[in-house]
Amino acid sequence: MRNLLVVILALSIVIIGTNQVFAEKNVFMDSIKFIQYLDENTALEEVRNGNLDMYYYRISSDRLENTQDREGLHVFDSTGGSYSILVNPAEAEKFNPFSIKEIRFALNYLVDRKLIVNELMGGYGSPIISYYGPSDPEYLTILNELEKFNFKYNPALAQEIITNVLKEKGAIKIDEKWHIDEYPIEIRMFIRSDDPVRKSIGEILAVELEKIGFSVKKDFGDLNKAFVVVYGSNPSDLKWNLYTEGWARSAFVKYDSVGPSQMYSPWFSNMPGFNDPSYWNYKNTKIDELTQKIYTGDFETAENRSLLIQEAVVEGINESVRIFLASKIDQYVVNEKVSGVVNDFGAGVPSRFTPINAKSQNEELVIGVKQIYQGAWNPIMGFTDSYSRHIWGVISDPGTFKHPFTGETFPVRTNWKIETAGPNGNLTVPTDAIIWNPSSQQWENIKPDTAAKSKVIFDFNFGNWHNGQKIDMNDIMHSLYFTIEWGTQTDESDRTFDTEFTPRAAQNIQTIIGVNQIDENTIEVYVDYWHFDEGEIADWAVIWNTIPWEISAAMEKAVLDGKVSFSRSGATSKNVNWLSLIIPNDANLIKDYLQEFRDSNHIPVSLEKNNSSPKYFQERFDSSIGWIEENNHAIISNGPFYLESYAPESRTITINAFEDEMYPFKIGSWSEFENPEFPIITEMGMESVVKKGEEFPIVIEAENTDSILYFLTNNQGEMISSQSISMIEDKISINIDSEISEKLQTGTGNVKIFAVSNSVLKPDFYETSFVVTEIKTELPNSSSEDVEFFENQTSYEIWIIPIVIIAGIIIVLKKRHNKP
Repeated sequence: MRNLLVVILALSIVIIGTNQVFAEKNVFMDSIKFIQYLDENTALEEVRNGNLDMYYYRISSDRLENTQDREGLHVFDSTGGSYSILVNPAEAEKFNPFSIKEIRFALNYLVDRKLIVNELMGGYGSPIISYYGPSDPEYLTILNELEKFNFKYNPALAQEIITNVLKEKGAIKIDEKWHIDEYPIEIRMFIRSDDPVRKSIGEILAVELEKIGFSVKKDFGDLNKAFVVVYGSNPSDLKWNLYTEGWARSAFVKYDSVGPSQMYSPWFSNMPGFNDPSYWNYKNTKIDELTQKIYTGDFETAENRSLLIQEAVVEGINESVRIFLASKIDQYVVNEKVSGVVNDFGAGVPSRFTPINAKSQNEELVIGVKQIYQGAWNPIMGFTDSYSRHIWGVISDPGTFKHPFTGETFPVRTNWKIETAGPNGNLTVPTDAIIWNPSSQQWENIKPDTAAKSKVIFDFNFGNWHNGQKIDMNDIMHSLYFTIEWGTQTDESDRTFDTEFTPRAAQNIQTIIGVNQIDENTIEVYVDYWHFDEGEIADWAVIWNTIPWEISAAMEKAVLDGKVSFSRSGATSKNVNWLSLIIPNDANLIKDYLQEFRDSNHIPVSLEKNNSSPKYFQERFDSSIGWIEENNHAIISNGPFYLESYAPESRTITINAFEDEMYPFKIGSWSEFENPEFPIITEMGMESVVKKGEEFPIVIEAENTDSILYFLTNNQGEMISSQSISMIEDKISINIDSEISEKLQTGTGNVKIFAVSNSVLKPDFYETSFVVTEIKTELPNSSSEDVEFFENQTSYEIWIIPIVIIAGIIIVLKKRHNKP
């Protein structure tokens, strides 16, 4: 386990008087209250005056422009979010223009991405055409492919493409409106009215479509309504044609295996139809195959993986079922008296580490949120909105997580040791390893001569559940059972099937070969999976559970009995509730099943062959029953806070510190994430005029820097030289030799310098031009004193994160979008 920083305030035992003894605290705050504030302007003032400690939603840039606007506040700039348009491509009885690929694609010329960024977002963002934006580590993987599209706002071209296609389909214009089969062609737009930017995007796009000749009907609503109209309806019913989407991230990820699948591929159940067998479903075999290879690690080299990502993203853009518009720089506000904020490069201020590490003069931290409840709370296929995930991330601990500034996998509740023979070799799996067989409904030993690419030994740091019961290996084995049982559809009558969960789990279980329990805390996991980063192997292979096995078993029984559904689409198609453990009715349903299990001495099929005593099962059932009766909800997890209450009438959720001495992380454990040491270029010097063919130096001074990357280009923008150089001291001199200098052309040259840190993937950037002559002219040297530096803190900068490609050369780039 990596070394954990513990602040001086954390004393192992505090003794007051003679007999009172208090255990070491796990977190700084005794409780956290999340309270809904729909209006961002009101929330801003509440943070400023101290009634709120922070607000988990972006504040419009025009409210924070001046120094006076920022009085009493800490303002954090966070990247990671984006805007997109979801397009309904369904074929239906009624004519749907977006069932035609060319018309969908033409929308890319109809949206003015620069206007969205500069006007609607105040310059705090960047135009994008794919899921990956400039702040994503994968961006450079696809940058060349993105440039080939050359999308620009061109409504005339969009109209030309759409007109030609519609005429081919027999459409005609009557009174400047398109008609087909004597009926006007109507487009129904679902526009998110709870987000000013998305509302404006929808309104602007509606005007553009009306100019082309479509009849546009606008439907406004929030995420709850979108769950019904967009995500919960059969696409062929055409209750919607276009939807203004918004995305937030829960973590910063260096190697993203999920994004291409989630945003472009039908198999992931996030494209129109959502894999509900009773609905029309968007299908694309090519993109399914590409993204499944990325997801399951079916590649041999980093270069091969990059090619798969390139192909998948290009296919997604060409299909234009989900069209990306802009990446965001969200500005979050925190009261000046609050410290300890962790501004994750992906999640931003609402990262899971902020509430855990936050410090205030009060015992309770008060956080404003845009919405308090927007979707179901269950860890199978709930927590689909960012609002609930922000809170769940503090209530629950994962087995592994992503470093907030490098995106690399690191251990949270488990350590690991990896042995791999991948990508082309194999390890022999011992026959005492076991795997769940959905057909025989039992655990079976692995057959002789079974092979796997990798073995990961996990040593778990279990601790206790919030109800006081010990986390144990039964929780782990039941989690594996559930993934395999519900990830396998044995036949059409198989009831352990969920339209959203099963397709995703099916990809995971294809690579799970077997497990072998070593002791009460340790397990070997054999997987047919490889990655060039061993941390990704651990992240893929880890088996973990964020709820007790008995809660999972009761949830499963409730779903099998047809009373609720794990997923939103399943709930809609079966006309039952989307299971939410925070809602009293659903919690009581779970309690009823637990009582039934207890009274009938029931043992889940996944645990029938273990050696636990009857008393063990009774205590497990009783503890969870008691928890639900006392708390009126069934949210039992393992994190540093537990759910105290949800009050719909006051739109608040309160969580309390989990003061359990078995909890592995004590106060201040994540303080190292508070103040990342960004690389900073402090000085750069070179001659303002250089002579073609003569060598010249570039001198760089930098702090917190592991390497310097430079790009030298001529007056045509052509690359002359680039190199990544390790920086051992704070000052280096790069010598541009005569051979490289000879390639420069008379006129002007350009040099870009990037200071790169291995621990914080946000480089500092410096750029300057110089004069190239045939005859050297004496002019003053160029130095840091007469050129502008781009500071890390500048709010409207967008960074492209460095990634390692081919020979290990780190390439980075930075774009700057000024506020209008």
